[in-house]
Amino acid sequence: MNNQINAWDSLPVSWRAVVRERLVEGERLVSWFEPDLDAGLRYAAGLLLLTDRRLIAWNNAGTPSDWSLPLPDHELSADERGGAGAVELLSRDRRVGVWRYTAGRAAAAHRLVRLFDRVNVGHIKSDDAGTVCPSCGELITSDDGLCPNCSPASTVPPVSSLIRLLVFARPVHRFMALGFVLTLAATGTGLIAPYLTQPMLDKILIPFAEGKRNDVGPFWWYLSGMAGVTVLSWLLDWARTYTIAWVSERISRDLRMRTFAHLQKLSLEFFGGKRTGDLIARISNNTERLCNFLAINVSGFATDVLLIVLTASIMLSTDFSLAVVALLPFPIIFGLVHLVRARLRRGFAQAEIAWAAMTSVLADAIPGIRVVKAFAQESREVERFRHSNDRVMEVNDRMNLVWSFFGPLMVFFTECGLLVVWAFGAQRIFQKDITVGVLTMFLFYITKVYTRFESLILMIAATQRAAAAAQRLFEILDRVPSVPEPTRPLRPERWQGRIELEGVRFKYGSREVLHGLNLAIQPGKMIGLVGPSGAGKSTLINLICRFYDVAEGAIRIDGVDVRSFSVEDYRKHIGIVLQDPFLFYGTIAENIAYGRPEATRQEIVAAARAAHAHEFILRLPDGYDSLVGERGQSLSGGERQRISIARALLINPLILILDEATSSVDTETEREIQAALETLIQGRTTIAIAHRLSTLRRANRLVVLESGEIKEIGRHDELLQRDGVYARLHRAQVELVQGIGI
Repeated sequence: MNNQINAWDSLPVSWRAVVRERLVEGERLVSWFEPDLDAGLRYAAGLLLLTDRRLIAWNNAGTPSDWSLPLPDHELSADERGGAGAVELLSRDRRVGVWRYTAGRAAAAHRLVRLFDRVNVGHIKSDDAGTVCPSCGELITSDDGLCPNCSPASTVPPVSSLIRLLVFARPVHRFMALGFVLTLAATGTGLIAPYLTQPMLDKILIPFAEGKRNDVGPFWWYLSGMAGVTVLSWLLDWARTYTIAWVSERISRDLRMRTFAHLQKLSLEFFGGKRTGDLIARISNNTERLCNFLAINVSGFATDVLLIVLTASIMLSTDFSLAVVALLPFPIIFGLVHLVRARLRRGFAQAEIAWAAMTSVLADAIPGIRVVKAFAQESREVERFRHSNDRVMEVNDRMNLVWSFFGPLMVFFTECGLLVVWAFGAQRIFQKDITVGVLTMFLFYITKVYTRFESLILMIAATQRAAAAAQRLFEILDRVPSVPEPTRPLRPERWQGRIELEGVRFKYGSREVLHGLNLAIQPGKMIGLVGPSGAGKSTLINLICRFYDVAEGAIRIDGVDVRSFSVEDYRKHIGIVLQDPFLFYGTIAENIAYGRPEATRQEIVAAARAAHAHEFILRLPDGYDSLVGERGQSLSGGERQRISIARALLINPLILILDEATSSVDTETEREIQAALETLIQGRTTIAIAHRLSTLRRANRLVVLESGEIKEIGRHDELLQRDGVYARLHRAQVELVQGIGI
């Protein structure tokens, strides 16, 4: 049973009864897609279903149509234009069917098209159908049960990822060498005590028991020697354990640091395609797992290998034939290890994915608890967590099934090995080839070897689990930022703030959202970006801030392409107030000074006054030292917005960007902020986005965007006289205000 979910389980509940009636016995669901537009591009429910036998479609009236597979000379395609797309079933001479959808469902549409092509040519068998990834919905057909989208590196043996950890071991390589020396010393010392049992038995105890010797004084010397090497072995083992643990903690620390630092360099595009809980699990759980692996398993592995090699050498040099018999189970055990290794690797990789999915549910539900409670969806979130939690249990159950059989089997073979040693050794004693002391020494050694070998077997599971964890971390570290740093960044001594856009184009995936924009903004001037939702205003702001890079064209500051500057140096000259204000857990003062941690209290207060936040801050119990909850939940929306404005103003940016900066404040507060901004924008290039057009009347120019193009540029009064896009937006807002007044 695969750990991924069945396509039927992901099918919307509202369609299940209809689909169940339509499917015939033995027919299996491969994929499904919900088109949500009708022929007039109005919202309408529909379903396009792909099974291992048919393509079935339901329109908004609930009337089904179906086509039996394979369909020779037919093609299924998906394409988007603007904000809508269409899936088309085409024959040689006509269009057989068309299903339209909004852009948000494009990924599901293309997935169904890909799977249709595979089913139609017979590349998906009936037994393969129906297993899909719970994260992206991709069909799972590989033997390892991993999604090709979510785990693109799963085809690479993950154990190789552990070798890459050596890079992080370079700063502590001397301590690693010390750990190896201590391991060798502790292991070698631990083998001395069993070696002393042979002369103690053969020369003292057995002769004394037979009445051939009365002097037992040497016995106490042998016993003292055994006690001494035991204490010495313990001290060396303690030093070894601490040294290896010290090294592993620093490797894990550096790995966490490198991964988190690399995350900060990645563009917003990367974070848009990842779940927060998955990233948190990689940095926290995976690094902790690697730390335990390095501190416990690697150290134990080195000790086990050394002990087996040294013990085997002693036994072979003492009695070759008895040593060969004692080591006989080893090839059988190694063969079983090889058989189970691949299954363990797949299982642990699947467990990592399932665990990250469960963590993602927590990362969604806990920060969004107010929304959950506001819409009374507690039961739904519990059900989501139960589903992901059950997947973790299912994966672990499969792993436990393999391991619960394999582990005892190894114990069985080792026990059989001991019986063989007893039988063969006794026969050698009967033939007077060896003494009782030699057999006893062999039993001591072989017991140590078998005990260590069982520990070595456990290392297999730990290695596969650690390798899967390392692989998920290196998937982040191997990701190249889409907003790269220049090889030789320019660092101009003085910035003026002239912004130029030349033929700027930008795409989200295959959809182009900005179409060749040309615009010049003079230093110290304020422009307002206006336009309907989806016009490209926020995208343009993101490009100016270099959250993304342009697909074509260039954005220049003072005549220099922004891609020539260091990203960090460039953004230090930009102050931005986002539409959705985000505050970190901490004090009010710490949040205001986030961009300048070294700012004095006087500078923080001055920025708060300028943002008209000083008065409400003083009304808080601890003033500027008052703690705000996570994401600022203890403050109102307007208060959070004013804190974020103060945060942007404190860095005294050359370029000020206001993305709906006053959207969360009331009319009176908006007037206060606008009055403050009149002074603050002097000598500073300012770009403001606002849906309330009245807030942009003081802008030097208004730039009107529509459908990713600049339609109009001018002042408020000029644009009203033109009776174009801006005038239409203005009339709509006036009518809305008058309607509310009525």
